[in-house]
Amino acid sequence: MNKMSHKQRSLVFFMVPQFTMLPFSAAIDTLRIANRMLGYQAYTWRLTSVDGQKVYSSCGIGVEANTSLSDERRNLGGEHRPSMVLVCSGIDVEDFNNKSVSAWLRESYNRGVAVGSLCTGAHILAQAGLLNGKRCAIHWENLPGFSEAFPQAEVYADLYEVDSNLYTCAGGTASLDMMLNLIGQDFGETLVNRVCEQHLTDRVRSPNDRQRLPLRARLGVQNAKVLSIIELMEGNLSEPLSLLEIADGVDLSRRQIERLFRQEMGRSPARYYLEIRLDRARHLLVQSSMPVVEVAVACGFVSASHFSKCYRELYHRSPQQERAERKMTMATARQAIAA
Repeated sequence: MNKMSHKQRSLVFFMVPQFTMLPFSAAIDTLRIANRMLGYQAYTWRLTSVDGQKVYSSCGIGVEANTSLSDERRNLGGEHRPSMVLVCSGIDVEDFNNKSVSAWLRESYNRGVAVGSLCTGAHILAQAGLLNGKRCAIHWENLPGFSEAFPQAEVYADLYEVDSNLYTCAGGTASLDMMLNLIGQDFGETLVNRVCEQHLTDRVRSPNDRQRLPLRARLGVQNAKVLSIIELMEGNLSEPLSLLEIADGVDLSRRQIERLFRQEMGRSPARYYLEIRLDRARHLLVQSSMPVVEVAVACGFVSASHFSKCYRELYHRSPQQERAERKMTMATARQAIAA
C-alpha cells in the first residue's frame, strides 16, 4: 500500500505564554515515536502562537512558532486544515483572555476539527464556550477555581477526558496517556504497546486513574476510618458537615472521631476541616479573580471577616495580601523571562 494512503493526522499546538513544558513535550514526543514505529509520518504538527512569535514556557525556555493565529484561521478553509488543535497552557492561565483565540477554537470545532487542551488549557476552551455540558479534565490544583468560574462544565480530577471530539488532560504525564489513547484509536493496541516500550512506560493509564496520590499515601495515614472521614470533608467544603453528620456517616461517635484525629492527625477534626477549607481558599485566591467574599462562601465561611481572621491565623497574611503577593511574584517572573 502506498504510504500516502495510510491514515494521517495533522495537529496544531497553540502555545499560551507560561505553558508547561512537560505535557507539551510528552505529547509531541509520543507522536514522534509513533511515526518512528510506523515508518512514515502518520502524525504531523506545527506550533502556533497569537502573533507567530516565540513563546516562553513557565520554565523559561522559549519555543519558536511556525504559524500565527491569523495563519491558522486561514488554514481552516484550505488544504492545511488540521485534524486537531491542542491548547497548551500552564500557570496564570486565568490571565489569558483573547476573543480571537476563542473564535478560532469555536470555528475549528464547528468545522469538525477535534479541539483539546494540555494541562490548564481547559480554562481557555471553557472561555470559548466549548465545555458547557461537556466532561473535561484539568490539573487538580486548578480544579477549584475552574469549577467556580465555569459551573456549566462537568470537570473531573481525571487524567484526561474525551467528550464529543473534545480532548482535555490534566497535564504532566497525563498528556502522554491522552496521546496513547489517540494512537490507539488510529492504529490499535499493538502500536500503543510499542510506543510504551520506547517511553519505558510499563502500562497505559486509564482516563479515570487518579491525578494525585491516594489519601493513604499522600497523608501517611493508615486508619481506614480516618481516611473515610477526610474523604467526607474534602467532598463537602462549600457546605461543611457538622461533626454529628460526619459521625453518622462513618458509624462512629463524636468522641471516637475526636480521639482518632488526635492520634492520627495531631489535631482536632474541626481544626483539620478548617485547614483543608482554607487550603482550597488559597487556591481560589491565587488562581481566580473571584472577590474575597465569594471565595469565603465557596469555602463554607458565613462571613468575609471570619474567613479573613481564620486565613490570617493560618497563613500569617490576609487573603488580600495573598493575592497581591502572588501577582507580584508572577510579574517578577515574567520580567525575568522577558529579560
